[in-house]
Amino acid sequence: MSNIATNLEAKELNTNNALSMSVAKIDQIFKQQQEKAISLRLSTLEQRREILKRFLMVVERHQPDIIEAGKKDFNKPESETLVAEIFPVVHEIKHTLKHLKKWMKAKPVPATKATLGTKSKIVYEPKGVSLIISPWNYPFNLTLGPLVSSIAAGNTAMIKSSELTPNMSRVIAKIVKEAFDEDHATVFEGEVDVSLALLEKPFDHIFFTGSPQVGKSVMAAAAKNLSSVTLELGGKSPVVVDKSANLKKSAGKITWGKFVNNGQTCVAPDYLFVHEDVAEEFVDHMKATLVTFYGDNVKDNEDYGRIVNERHTQRIKGLIEDAVQHGGKIICGGDVNICDCFIAPTLISGKLADEGFINCTLMQEEIFGPVLPIITYRDLDEVVNHINRNHKPLALYIYSETNDVSENILCRTSSGGACVNTNMVHLLQSNLPFGGVNNSGLGSSHGEFGFKAFSHERSVLEDKLTATALMYPPYTGTGSGTLGDPQDTYTGT
Repeated sequence: MSNIATNLEAKELNTNNALSMSVAKIDQIFKQQQEKAISLRLSTLEQRREILKRFLMVVERHQPDIIEAGKKDFNKPESETLVAEIFPVVHEIKHTLKHLKKWMKAKPVPATKATLGTKSKIVYEPKGVSLIISPWNYPFNLTLGPLVSSIAAGNTAMIKSSELTPNMSRVIAKIVKEAFDEDHATVFEGEVDVSLALLEKPFDHIFFTGSPQVGKSVMAAAAKNLSSVTLELGGKSPVVVDKSANLKKSAGKITWGKFVNNGQTCVAPDYLFVHEDVAEEFVDHMKATLVTFYGDNVKDNEDYGRIVNERHTQRIKGLIEDAVQHGGKIICGGDVNICDCFIAPTLISGKLADEGFINCTLMQEEIFGPVLPIITYRDLDEVVNHINRNHKPLALYIYSETNDVSENILCRTSSGGACVNTNMVHLLQSNLPFGGVNNSGLGSSHGEFGFKAFSHERSVLEDKLTATALMYPPYTGTGSGTLGDPQDTYTGT
């Protein structure tokens, strides 16, 4: 017993020492980046473009390392890593290089009646030192994508990558170290205590991607220093399949959106409403699509990844079991192997009128796994009411060939983003703001919207020829000043 106690004490001591070293490093880098941030206020378009070009070159050079890390962390197929991790970052850099000149340019604004004789503009200036806290589900994309925006806006960045994907975290740290000086961008690895230590600092902007629960803690920490925040959160993104929808095409798109990355996507379809007149045919199309995608033996298919760890696998298994206990019926899949972090693509049917199923944990929490509840409906009003009774989702997907139906749903609901007859593709549209609303997020990212998230929109007004002196005291009964001719020189301060 004494040996065990000694080992535990030694382990605790090592942990405390490691944290102390991390805190000291955080303090050092933060001070360096504060100084760097001041000098970056003078950075030119060409200087920022050169930094981004070097960043792009380093990312492309490490493509094999990124693919290997994705495989090690959760058996992510190479194609998924290329399409969902590397391509978005490369695209974001290239899009930024193309449009940065326009984004950085001051925007002139017309004078109002009250400010005739003035000249005004909006200047986009760097916020300063930024903190980026990234998740594990798309660790490369969701770490370096925000970094592109921060650097483009002229900031420095301290980055906390996810400890749940250690291989990708190491690659990210290596890339950032090669592309940037330490006082410009630095990656911190480690457990939650490192995140907490970082959040103690008075950052000028915090960009967090993760769950709503953790997002609340990040926002609370930011409030202590009055740091501005962008919160990319999640939630239960609903899908509505109207009876007019092209069922085969809809099934293909929804199956891809739900099961890519094993359902571990913040904007993945989370639960699905399908009109009862076409429900059976739609489900048959989904089953057939799953066979087309992954074959009859899903577990051995290299195109089908894994859950990030055993704890999350056990959590999703519990959701399936709870749904069945509350009246849900497994119509496809359901196989689970905890040790292999494997969960087969699973479809669970239920009814909107079944309160037991509608209120089960599967229908209340974000699933973040390869399980899709399918609920039949007849009255669209019931669907809209259900969506509105819950938190505003990060995304809403509508499949219908009738414009009146899609417009009806869009007008009567609220979500961070929405797609009609597709899903998740809005992530790739850099000219659209990406973000949530209320419980699903705060602020926007991607393209110019990401640039603005890391920028302060500074109002600058220059007096050219105004009658300001008419407002000087002492005041007359008519409310006008008595200092004489408004054009007279005023020597006050």
